[in-house]
Amino acid sequence: MTLDVETPTRPELSTGVAADEYDDAEVQGDEYRREELAEALDDGAWADAFEQWAANASLDADQWKIVTDLDLIAEFDFFWDSFAGRVGYHAPGLPEDWREREIHPDIDSWGTVSGINAGLTEFGQVVCEVLADEYIDWEAEEVGADDLPDF
Repeated sequence: MTLDVETPTRPELSTGVAADEYDDAEVQGDEYRREELAEALDDGAWADAFEQWAANASLDADQWKIVTDLDLIAEFDFFWDSFAGRVGYHAPGLPEDWREREIHPDIDSWGTVSGINAGLTEFGQVVCEVLADEYIDWEAEEVGADDLPDF
C-alpha cells in the first residue's frame, strides 16, 4: 500500500556512537564516513529512498503518526562498514515493554508494535540500497588473512 505523507527530515547521523555499539549492527572498523553519507542523503538519497519505500510501505497513516509523534526517524543512523564494503544502519524501534511504559496512546497491540518496527527496518534497508546503488561508489578495504575474524 502507498503511504501518502511528506518526506520527513533526515536524521542527524550519530557521530557520538560507534556503530559496533548497536545491538542490531555488526560492524568492524571505525571509519564510518557519516559526513559523506549525510551529504549523499542531502543530495537526494533521503528523498529518493523515502519515496521508494513509501510507495510500498507496510505502515498505514495511523502507524506513521505514531512514528512521527515519537520522532523515531531522528533515531536512525547510517554508517559505512568498511570491512563488509556496505552501508550499514541502525533502525529505531518500539521497545518490548511498550505496554508498561505507555509510550503512546495509540499503541494498543503487538501487531502495531511489530508492524512499526518492521516498517522502519525496511525503510533503513531501502535507504542503504539507494545510497549504495545510486549515490556512493566505495569499495571494501583489502583485508589480509590475518585480519579476518575467527568463526
